[in-house]
Order: sequence, then C-alpha cells, then structure tokens
Amino acid sequence: QVQLVESGGGSVQAGGSLRLSCAASGSSWSSSTMGWFRQAPGKEREGVAATDSNGVKTYSDSVKGRFTISQDNTKNMYLQMNSLKPEDTAVYFCAIRYGRLSSAEYRLATAWYTYWGQGTQVTVSS
Repeated sequence: QVQLVESGGGSVQAGGSLRLSCAASGSSWSSSTMGWFRQAPGKEREGVAATDSNGVKTYSDSVKGRFTISQDNTKNMYLQMNSLKPEDTAVYFCAIRYGRLSSAEYRLATAWYTYWGQGTQVTVSS
C-alpha cells in the first residue's frame, strides 16, 4: 500500500553537491520517522540521516556537517548532500516507519523501518 520512490542520484566530482528526493504515497500518519540509508558494494547498509514528525533530526558521524535532511510533509523528504567525497559513493535508499524512535541509534538502524524505496545511485569521482 505504501510506496516510496527516490530520485536525484547521479555522478558528480568530489566537492560537488546533489539533492535526493523521496516521494511517498499511501498512508499518512501523525507520528512517523523517515530516513536515508546507503549501501556501497560489499558493505552493509548504513543509516545516513533521519527525521521524525517532531522535527528531530539525526545524522551519522560520517556525513554530519555535510548532509542535511528535510521534510516538507509526510509525502516528500529530501537529502541535501554537499562536499561530496568518493567514499559517499553508494546506492541511497529512503525508508519510513510508523511512530517515532527514542534514540539516535535506533533512528539510523535499518531493522526499525517498514517501507523502503528502490534506491538511487550516487557516484562521486575523485
């Protein structure tokens, strides 16, 4: 019933910027958490950023200060990525779950999310 679609991925040079978008359709909840995750070849999927219905934002240490997550409503979420590095190269996924999460660790953990998008490729060249 719930569908998520990412867009905005592409190839950029180191130091460049990209803005990812996630469009959600289906149920709309008063209490929710949405997040961005990424997975590089041969590596585990990791949490990048998350935001919830109270406006609480969480970032992984590797992207803090460079990436910004935002949400204009329950249907649209964005990830502004600045000062991109080659190590940011990965497939980026958006995800959503009903309800909020009490800790930053939980918000960046894949196991807590219910619905996922198909992913969009981000490639950063040196």
